[in-house]
Amino acid sequence: MTEKTYLPALSKQVTELVLAGSLGHAEQAFSEAAETHGDLVVSEVLGTLPPQVTALHLSGFDGGKTSLATLLVPPKAWADSLAFIAATWSEEMIEDDPERVAESLFAHIHGVVFSTDDEERRHALLAEASATDYGATAFAILFSMAPKDILELAGEVISKGSYITAHSSSDSDIIPLAVELVKANEDGWDRALFELFPDFRHSADLADAEFSDDPDDEPAFLQRSTRELLYRLRKQVPSARSTAPKRGSRKSLGTDIFS
Repeated sequence: MTEKTYLPALSKQVTELVLAGSLGHAEQAFSEAAETHGDLVVSEVLGTLPPQVTALHLSGFDGGKTSLATLLVPPKAWADSLAFIAATWSEEMIEDDPERVAESLFAHIHGVVFSTDDEERRHALLAEASATDYGATAFAILFSMAPKDILELAGEVISKGSYITAHSSSDSDIIPLAVELVKANEDGWDRALFELFPDFRHSADLADAEFSDDPDDEPAFLQRSTRELLYRLRKQVPSARSTAPKRGSRKSLGTDIFS
């Protein structure tokens, strides 16, 4: 089979496997393709998959799970898939445990961004992902888990811009990701910051804001909660959300999972 006919065939195979819930077999198909034809073929196929399929596949490899797709997905393809990642969440998940959903999203984004030590790829991924409305919302969800630390970082960005080197005094894993976002796309950082803090206007005044340890307490200034941001991202999914599959569910090959 020539490469001209092989790429569409592999794309079709992977799409069918992902829609059937066979993520392991889809990864095996990628692995065999990389072994036979090289990593570039896998990257090209990932660039042709529908973004909802990419989202469904990558969401199954969060955290420490190894995935060729995580390592090789093109930045634009990954950025497009973020528009659909929220379709894998149910309203019950968001309502009952928004922090857990946000942590899952963090594991996904962190896992893709830091999958290699290639700084150029890392910044390309962050720049593409933060250049969209849904990307800004996704990063705002992560930042909502450490608002005080994000405001501290914002103060440093105001004075240093993208030349920032400090990772804040926080030990949160969110801060290194935020610093990389600033370096990759300062406009994207601003969009995420404004999404979380609609009143933020590049002023150090908010840096001294008091944050309660009780997540049910109202903030002293306008700040969107993790739950509110999760719902905002769901509304940005460009599809009918009621039929979106949840992680672990299996769909027949004839079912349109995001229609």
